[in-house]
Amino acid sequence: MSQIIKNLASGPVPPPVATSYVTDVNSPAIPAANILDVFGGQTTTNNDKGVQTDGSSGSNILTVQLTNRTTSTVTTADATLTTIITFPLGATPATFYFNGNVQAFNSSTPAGASYGYSGAVRTDGASATLISAAYHDEFEEPALATADIFLAVSGNNALLQVQGVAATSINWNSLLEYRMVG
Repeated sequence: MSQIIKNLASGPVPPPVATSYVTDVNSPAIPAANILDVFGGQTTTNNDKGVQTDGSSGSNILTVQLTNRTTSTVTTADATLTTIITFPLGATPATFYFNGNVQAFNSSTPAGASYGYSGAVRTDGASATLISAAYHDEFEEPALATADIFLAVSGNNALLQVQGVAATSINWNSLLEYRMVG
């Protein structure tokens, strides 16, 4: 068995717990009364690693965030095209690849649907161009057969849109992930 002996004359004794945690953004996270709250989260921040830590600028909260993604929900009551996610493309010219999924649920029937999509959008820093979009998965029960999703652009934004069914309340949930090069 080995033992470590610390010579007190050569410096302070290390603290029994860490006193701060360096993070990727808003560093550091500093425990309060030796307590550090660690949460999960997400951000649209572009980070090729797909994850970052946020120290909440010195508070005792540390958030581990999935990057390059956003989620959203909306409820439709008719067949009006409705934007569920607006993604600002920024002032730097770039090409974006988007992919994700959308789920739909009508509780009165009940009926469900699920969709998978991908697409490419380019921005010159002022306006967006939809290069192309593909909808690879479309799973719909008969009551939601006329529901649909679309990847579109408006101004300098990419839009994920849903289209409900006339006189039908539908709850939608979406995930959008992206990669970019500029």
